[in-house]
Formats: sequence, C-alpha cells, structure tokens
Amino acid sequence: MIEIITKGASAQRARVALFDFDGTLSTIRSGWMDIMIPMMVEVLLDLKSGETEAGVRAIVEEFVGRLTGKQTVYQMIELADQIRQRGGTPLDPLSYKKMYLDALWHRIEDRVVDLKKGNTSPETYLVPGSRDLLESLRDRGFKLYLASGTDDVYMQEEARLLDVTRYFDGGVFGALDDYQSFSKAILIQRIINSAEFRGHEFLGFGDGYVEIENVKNVGGVAVGVATAEPECLEIDEWKRTRLIGVGADFIVPNFLEPERLFETLFPVEKQSAISQ
Repeated sequence: MIEIITKGASAQRARVALFDFDGTLSTIRSGWMDIMIPMMVEVLLDLKSGETEAGVRAIVEEFVGRLTGKQTVYQMIELADQIRQRGGTPLDPLSYKKMYLDALWHRIEDRVVDLKKGNTSPETYLVPGSRDLLESLRDRGFKLYLASGTDDVYMQEEARLLDVTRYFDGGVFGALDDYQSFSKAILIQRIINSAEFRGHEFLGFGDGYVEIENVKNVGGVAVGVATAEPECLEIDEWKRTRLIGVGADFIVPNFLEPERLFETLFPVEKQSAISQ
C-alpha cells in the first residue's frame, strides 16, 4: 500500500536519498518506546506532582514521538526539563540516557547476539523490501546516506550486522557524545554546502518527525515509513498521523511493492518509458 499525501509530488529530480535507520530499515530496536516511555513516566510520577499516570503518560508520549529521529539525548533533555517544571532536580540528561540504554539492551541483546553468531538472517530484522529498495536506488545512480539518532557506535555495528552499510556510499552516521556537532539537519546542510546536491534533489525515508521535517525544509520529497513494528506489514496509525502532520508526501507500511513505489515516486520516468 502506498498512500499519496501530497498530490503531484514527485522525486523525478532527486539524486540523493537520506534514510533513517531504526524503524525505517532496521527492527533490531523494535519496542524501544515500550522501554523509554515507562521509564520516564516512573521518574515523573516519583515527583508526586498530583498528576494522574494517564496524564503524565500523554505528556511523555507526545515529546518522545516529537523528538523521534533526533539524537536520543534530546528526549532525555526534555525529561530533565519536565522534572524541573515539577520542582525536581534532574540528573544530567546523559545519566537518563544510560539508564534507558541499559534497559533497552536487556530487550535487544538476544537479537544482536543471534545476528553476530549467524543464527539469525539479517532479513529477520530488516523492514520488508528494504534490501531491494536500496539496490534499486543504487542502480538508478542515487547517492545514499544513512543517519540515525542512535549512538554511532551501536548504529555502525547494527548496520553492519544487517549487511546494509555497503549500500551507503555517502556514509553511515550515528549520534555523537557531542550531540550538538551532528544532526540530520547538519548532515543535509553539509551535503548542500558541498555543491554536490541541492535541496530539491533530496529524497528522504523515515518513520520519525525529524528526518521528514529536515528533508521537507530544504525542498526535498519525503516518504513516511509508518510501519507497525515488528511485523511491518500494516500501517501504524499513530506514526501515520504524525508523519503526515510534519509534511510527508507519501506513506508506506514497508517496501514490499517496489515497482508501484517507483512508479509513484518517478512518474515522469514511467511516462517517458511508455512513449519510447
């Protein structure tokens, strides 16, 4: 299923593709929100502010979703701000980030170990159709970039385990400890400043606010990957609503219809082929 949100949108002039990683290509970290959100809710409820658990959860879900795609530390910075608003004294955001990553590792450790040992195929943790999409874009001459809000050291390893690093001739980029020195927006601006590509030549794929917004801000075309993890066969309505709200031109649940997706993204190419 490919849903057209922006009528007449086309990637016919695109030459560079920017991909998010978690939830867009990889499902290794599927379920991360089930770790992060309860952790944050518990921290805020411990402040005894008089709020209901449902009310606190709604606040946390909003900012976690809004900041998805940015470096993880930004969600922890927002948590610290929420603690201050309730009269508390927060820890350093990096401390909350470590708490979250330690808890997440318990969820995903077996997945990573099985991939390392070769007990599990990389395809098990790829959004369906990802490899065919990457190969098709590369065959069409696209330069591919992979950028994630996940820490670089983890993201590099997981991309390697899924055997997708080789497609990204533009580079593979994850979050740094100096979080202000790198972001997807900074990466896009660097590419534009290199004079190799212009904003309207960007095609972005992502399941979070940030990558969609960044690509749209420079005049590119954005595909919102609103996949319901971990099966990735249906649309996640929560993701869909938020991706449309930030400007996604198209919505897909996965990449299992590559021919239809390419016909939709590159309509002029299709028409030209018919006329020849």
